[in-house]
Amino acid sequence: MAPSKRKIFFLFNHDAPHQVAHLAGIVRAMTVERPDLDTRVAVGTPVIAARLREILGDRVSASVTWIDLALPRWMEATLSLPNRLAPIKRIMRLDHHATLLGEADTLVSAERTCLRLLRKWPAGHPTRMVHVPHGAGDRAVTYHPAMQDFDLMLVSGLKAARELLVREIIRSDRVRIIGYPKFDTVDLGARPRLFDNDNPVFLYNPHFDPLLSSWYDEGPKLLDWFASPEGQSFNVIFAPHIMLFRKAIHVSPEYRMVRRRPDIRSHWRAAPNILIDVDGPHLVDMTYTLAADGYIGDVSSQIYEFLVRPRPAFFFDRFSQDPRSKEGDLPFWQTGDVVTGVEELPALITNHVARGAHFRKAQKAIFAETFSLDKTHTASSRAAAAIAEFYPL
Repeated sequence: MAPSKRKIFFLFNHDAPHQVAHLAGIVRAMTVERPDLDTRVAVGTPVIAARLREILGDRVSASVTWIDLALPRWMEATLSLPNRLAPIKRIMRLDHHATLLGEADTLVSAERTCLRLLRKWPAGHPTRMVHVPHGAGDRAVTYHPAMQDFDLMLVSGLKAARELLVREIIRSDRVRIIGYPKFDTVDLGARPRLFDNDNPVFLYNPHFDPLLSSWYDEGPKLLDWFASPEGQSFNVIFAPHIMLFRKAIHVSPEYRMVRRRPDIRSHWRAAPNILIDVDGPHLVDMTYTLAADGYIGDVSSQIYEFLVRPRPAFFFDRFSQDPRSKEGDLPFWQTGDVVTGVEELPALITNHVARGAHFRKAQKAIFAETFSLDKTHTASSRAAAAIAEFYPL
């Protein structure tokens, strides 16, 4: 009897599709390049399944085994209300399907919630846990101590590998630098045109965390400025982190605070120079980071995707003086001007070309340290090889 193939499960267990592209290219590479392995995808929602099929294409989608992580209807209904405040469904999908997911020889995930399975499986359970970060950011949560429970971490570049080792999160033999698989799913040379004029285009990309995000206090004032006569000399894409408008009230377990996010105002939608997208597919496919001439943000790792081409960047710091904050100066704040309020931005935006030139050298340096680019092997292929060849000591 021929030996059974090793089973590699890719876990897509979220309520939004922003993590899909970080694993989808690896699924494709694994399926095409390693037919000796049994590649399966475990998917939590129809929206995520649709996005995954879109990236994989029909041929690869038909080649992988699909695992439906849906909860029973009664449980879905019961959890709908509490899920508005906390990721209850995400957790319950893991609990409900723990035995099924435990059939994997290797489980690959883009978030650390999957580590909950280690408490559901018996001691010594043989499934290997592999982590591919969904982004390349610098926040403290990127190097959470819980990461030590992964058997293997596949990171985008030298920066992340160094930080994991310096912080003693994981041993050097459990880290592989693979590049950034999401880049394999995107035409990085694209220049989407989203406005019918030639004015400079800025992307405003605030995070959702109620302590760290600029949206709660500065965001409405910023969009008011863009809607004003002065601001209408520029275009702006308001494309926040996809989770910001998933909930009206945001709870931060990390900082033990609750805030209601400001809603969209009608005069912003009426302004011809303001494009608003709070839940569309372009929030996660780099359309907006490739279309913009400048970036305005706070703590989101999307700045690194934006810096695939060096361009002006500006950041709100709304928290560094707050004693509750666990963040220091974020390394990517070295790539642009940092402000504390909207009143500082108009002069910088008006002078954005010169400000971009001032930071170009720093942008190139930090991008090179963040992403390992290999012209002969894609990040997805490098990841597939690392997963296939890894055996824990």
